[in-house]
Amino acid sequence: MEFPARLRRLREERRPVRSMAAVSELCGLERGAVGRYERGERSPSMDALIALADYYEVSLDYLTGRSASR
Repeated sequence: MEFPARLRRLREERRPVRSMAAVSELCGLERGAVGRYERGERSPSMDALIALADYYEVSLDYLTGRSASR
């Protein structure tokens, strides 16, 4: 369950810290999607992963826990 923890950490590191709903909207995802991903209730689609990686300016490998390098 590396992905939910990394997603939360990235959201909390970014200044100003945005709400889960705001990040969802900024990434073009349905409202509440980021919250469900952070809680591990739902897995994101590839399109959602790409949108989140682009928003946080990290690689997909980092976001999904496959690499320690951002």
